[in-house]
Amino acid sequence: MPPRHFTPAQANEALAVVRPLVERMVAAKRELDEAEERRDEATQKIAGNGGGIPPQELAELHEQVDRAAARVAEVVTELQELGLQVKDLDSGLVDFPSVRDGEEVLLCWHLGEAEVAYWHRIEDGFAGRRPL
Repeated sequence: MPPRHFTPAQANEALAVVRPLVERMVAAKRELDEAEERRDEATQKIAGNGGGIPPQELAELHEQVDRAAARVAEVVTELQELGLQVKDLDSGLVDFPSVRDGEEVLLCWHLGEAEVAYWHRIEDGFAGRRPL
């Protein structure tokens, strides 16, 4: 299936659905980072001197990482199914494929912005953002 293209108006209209998904994605990524940090700290303790960590606790830490990663993947999939490109999990940066003057471009939005108000060429990325 060819990629979906959004007009700026369609992208802004989609924010009603996209914004809560991106909020969930950012929160899930934060949870994943925290779970990985707890797991890594326990793993280092075990590698150092055993750390007195019961095997069940380490298994639970691994399961927490797996569950958080699954939540991130679930939201990313939902966003991709809407036709968006997820660019940064931490800041909630997403791009809406679009066409401008016959050229494929990306309408750029991240969590905290009130509306989709920027675009960039595919090869320019976030650094090449320009106002619509």
